[in-house]
Amino acid sequence: MKSVIIGTAGHIDHGKTALVKALTGIDADRLAEEKRRGITIDLGFAHADIPADNGEILRLGFVDVPGHERFVRNMLAGVGGIDLVLLVIAADESIKPQTREHFDILQLMGVQRGITVLTKSDAVDADTLDVVRLEVEEFLSGTFLEPPKSDLIAVSALTGTGLGELRRAIARLAQSSPLRNSRALARLPIDRVFTMKGFGTVVTGTLLSGTIRQDDELEVFPTGRRVRVRGVQVYGSAAGAATAGQRTALNLAGASTEDLRRGMSLAPPATLKSTRLADVSLTVLSSAPRALKNRARVHFHSNTVEMIAELKLTEPREIAPGETHFARIQLSEPALLLPGDRFIIRQFSPVITIGGGVILDAAPVPAARRPRKSVGTDEALEILASGGKDAILAIRVARRGARGLSIAEAIAETGWDRDEILELSVQLAATGQLARLTDRLFGMEEFSGARDRLLHSVAAFHRKDPLQPGKSRSELHDEMFRESRMATELFEAGLAFLIKEKRLEASADIVRIPGHGSVLKDEEAESKKKIEDAFAATGLKVPALNEVLAGLTVDRNRAQKIVTMLLRDRILIKVSQELVFHRSALDTLRRQLSEYGKKSPKIDVAQFKLLTGVSRKYAIPLLEYLDRERITKRVGDAREILA
Repeated sequence: MKSVIIGTAGHIDHGKTALVKALTGIDADRLAEEKRRGITIDLGFAHADIPADNGEILRLGFVDVPGHERFVRNMLAGVGGIDLVLLVIAADESIKPQTREHFDILQLMGVQRGITVLTKSDAVDADTLDVVRLEVEEFLSGTFLEPPKSDLIAVSALTGTGLGELRRAIARLAQSSPLRNSRALARLPIDRVFTMKGFGTVVTGTLLSGTIRQDDELEVFPTGRRVRVRGVQVYGSAAGAATAGQRTALNLAGASTEDLRRGMSLAPPATLKSTRLADVSLTVLSSAPRALKNRARVHFHSNTVEMIAELKLTEPREIAPGETHFARIQLSEPALLLPGDRFIIRQFSPVITIGGGVILDAAPVPAARRPRKSVGTDEALEILASGGKDAILAIRVARRGARGLSIAEAIAETGWDRDEILELSVQLAATGQLARLTDRLFGMEEFSGARDRLLHSVAAFHRKDPLQPGKSRSELHDEMFRESRMATELFEAGLAFLIKEKRLEASADIVRIPGHGSVLKDEEAESKKKIEDAFAATGLKVPALNEVLAGLTVDRNRAQKIVTMLLRDRILIKVSQELVFHRSALDTLRRQLSEYGKKSPKIDVAQFKLLTGVSRKYAIPLLEYLDRERITKRVGDAREILA
C-alpha cells in the first residue's frame, strides 16, 4: 500500500483542521487547550485510505499545522517530511499574512506538488467566490501551485460541497507522487515524545527514508544514546515495520522522555554523524526587510530541528533580498543534517521568515586539511548543488587528498547506503577517476601524486646520504603522513606499484632506487679498508673503536657512517656497547668452541679465558654474546656448549 504524507498550510482560522476532519473523520486537534481556544497550537495528525483511479488503495497521512504567527515554529517542524500540500485559503477572507508566510516557506522547502483549497465556500456568494479565485490565481502565478498546473478547488467542510472533487484530486496527485526510498538508511526526525501507560517511552515522526522494524537498534542523534525498538505503529495500528513515507510511532527501550525531545533524530547506529557546521545554498526572500550580513544570528529550522545559528559569508559579505548565494551556517548545538535537507531561517528579532535553502555539505573539510590543488570551495559547492551522484562522490573524495575517504565516511557524509556508494565507486574507477584501496577511496590524481612523492623522497635520500643503502620503510611512511596525511592504504599501494614497475625496490625495511649501492669516495673507501683491517688483524683482542676512528683521514661523522655500513653488512659485529669484533674472529671462536665441546660439554669463565687468550674484560661480553646467539647456554657459573 502506497503511503503519502500531506501537509496543510494557511492562515489561522481558515479551516485547515476542519478540512482534515472532513476528509478523514479525525479531529487533529489533540490538545485540551486547542479544543478550549478553538485554534491549532501544535502539529496534529490524521490519516485515511482512499482508492486511486486504478483501484490501488492509497494511505494518506495528514500533518495539520497551526496557522497563527506565534506558532510558525511548530508549523516548520511538520512540513519537512511532506510529499504534497493543501494550501488552505478561506473564501470569506482571501489571502492573509500567514498565507503568504506559509507559502514562502513551502517554496523555500522545495515542495513541488499540491492543491489550493478555497474553504468556507458556503460563507460567500458566487460573485465573491469568483473574485477570491482571481486573487488567489494571481497570487500563485509563476509558482508550483499556479493553475491550471495545479488544482484550485472550492469546498465547504460544513456542507460537504467540493469534498468529492478534492478527494479525487488528492488521489490523482498522491498516485503520481514518487515513492520514498525504503532501502536507504532509516532516518526519523522526532516531532513528538510522550509516555504511554503500559508501554513507556514513545516517539513519533515522519519516516524520511529506509525501514524501521521491531527489535531494531537505533542511535539517537545528536546524543549518541542507543535505543531498541520495542514496538512499531503506523497510522495508529501495530505493525512489524514502518517504511519511508509513513507516519510512524516507536515504543523505545533504553531512553526516557527526559532523554528525548523534538529536533532529535533516530538512525542506524554508527552510520551518520551530527554536525554544527553546514555549507548551504541560501535564498533570501524578496520580502525580507534587509540584506543578510556576515555573522548574522538567525533562527534555523530543518525537519524538526530548531535552534539559533550564525551565518558565515565570504564573497559576497552580504546577501540582498531576492538573491541566492552559498553560505556556511554554524549551529548553536549539534544536529543531524544531510545533503539535500531543506531549511528555513527566520530573523532573530522580530521573528519573521526571511529565507531558506538546501544543505549541500554537512561535513565541510577545514581549509587547512584540503589538498593545495583541490577544487575551490565555490566550484565544489556548485558540483554538490547540481552534480550527479557520481560527480558528488568524486568531489568528496578529491577534497580529502592523500588521506582519502573511507566508505564509512562517505556514508556519513551523504546518507547513501553502502551498496550505492560501492556501485558508484566501481563506475568511477572504470572511468579512471577513482581508485579503491581496501575500504578507502582516492582520486586517481592523488594516486599518481603519491607515487611521485615516494619516488622523489627516496631519490632525495640517496643524494643526501649516499653511504646509506636506502630509506627505512617506516621513516618513509612517517614522512608521507607528515607532509600530506597520506593514508597507509595509499602508501602501500603506491609503493607496491613502484616496486612492480621496478622504479623502486625493497629489501626488509629498506626502500631504495634499483641498482643503488653505497657509493664511497676514494678517501672513504680507504678508511673503510683501514677499519676492517684493524679489527681483522687483532682477532679477539680488538682495539677501541674510538682509537681506530681517530686515525682516519675522513671526518668523524663520515667515519661513523662507514662503521654503520660495516655493521649492517655484518663485516663487523657489535658484541657490547664498547666492543666490536670482526666477523672472521667470531667465526674462528665458534669453531674453537665446537672442538672444545667434543671433549667437554661445559666451559666456565676461567676455561674460556684460557681457550681464547683474552682477559675478563673481553671474556664476559663474548660469553653473553654467545648466549644470545644460542651457541652457549648459561648454567650456574658455567656455559653449556650447544653448537
